[in-house]
Amino acid sequence: DPDVMAKLALTKRYGLCIDGHAPNVCGEQARQYAQAGISTDHECSTLAEAQNKIAAGMQILIREGSAARNFEALHELISLYPDKVMFCSDDKHPDDLQLEHINQLVVRAIAKGHNLFDVLQCACINPVKHYDLPVGQLLPGDAMDAVEVTDLKSFTPIHTWINGQCVAKQGESLINSVKTTARNRFNARMAQADDFVIAANSEKIRVIKAFDGELMTEEWLAEAKIENGMIVPDIERDILLLTVVNRYQLTAPSLGFIHGFSLKAGALVSTVAHDSHNIIAVAADISSLCQAVNAIIDKQGGIAVVDASQQTHLLPLPIAGLMSCDEGDTVARLYADLDQRAKQLGSTLRAPFMTLSFMALLVIPELKLSDKGLFDARSFSFTSLTV
Repeated sequence: DPDVMAKLALTKRYGLCIDGHAPNVCGEQARQYAQAGISTDHECSTLAEAQNKIAAGMQILIREGSAARNFEALHELISLYPDKVMFCSDDKHPDDLQLEHINQLVVRAIAKGHNLFDVLQCACINPVKHYDLPVGQLLPGDAMDAVEVTDLKSFTPIHTWINGQCVAKQGESLINSVKTTARNRFNARMAQADDFVIAANSEKIRVIKAFDGELMTEEWLAEAKIENGMIVPDIERDILLLTVVNRYQLTAPSLGFIHGFSLKAGALVSTVAHDSHNIIAVAADISSLCQAVNAIIDKQGGIAVVDASQQTHLLPLPIAGLMSCDEGDTVARLYADLDQRAKQLGSTLRAPFMTLSFMALLVIPELKLSDKGLFDARSFSFTSLTV
């Protein structure tokens, strides 16, 4: 792709690192991928895949997010290739970040029996060297960039310094909060229930099968549930309605069906939706779906749950539809409430909102939904909802 190659060339010209995003790419394809100048990958889910990419010349980021979790499958790399591995907290929800991130991967790695200095090299040294970060390494003349911990097993932080300044003490941040003005772009119009109606022109549909802890999906060719000439959600078989609404341009919603969320009622909606961050929502019925989408449009971004009694619970994200102006603790508490409400609706996913956010990420196979329709990443082309 000429545009992609131009981006790679520009990055190389400035001497910057190029991060990869290539699940299941192995063998000759991995070698060609690395030869293009892509130096890391954070999508490995098996040890064999990671070793294959290391052999191709790449470094591996062991990813442990709220939804996708690969530490257990990949931790052996720490001892096998301590100079080729880094840790990654990719896509973590705020309440999870309150509890743990890179620090807990260090604790878990030590508990697995890995050498202390191999673990610390992966956590601290490799990222600094690979990305040429302006971070001190406790060498003479370096700025004080360090964490003082209670011991080398629990790694409970006592003090944290950045560039010589103590920024945290005994779990309390010493960084002053800075007020900011929300900047956003939100042009979506309020939706009508009719926008989410699907005429039954076939008895078979393509359904996205989502899996707990995975970004990858599968395509399921399922018999459609048809009522009054319309294809409707089938709660019994966990085939729910999915929509992506373009928030930048006035266009009709894109519609699909998804399996794996297990909602028995209500809807989930978010403007955290990789890569374009349009509105994405999953629902057990059209009414809840429309209500959820409109709640987000009214606030111009956020995460929300419409519960079984049609009450809307919302965390506004006024900065680009992605961030809050509130303190981290406040955002974490509000998010945790929404997560609990999603599970009360029947979802068994560990992180339903994070899984939802990836259902519009077209580059991850097999089947995803964009504002332009269903996309098959295997053929890298759009496909039809009905078969």
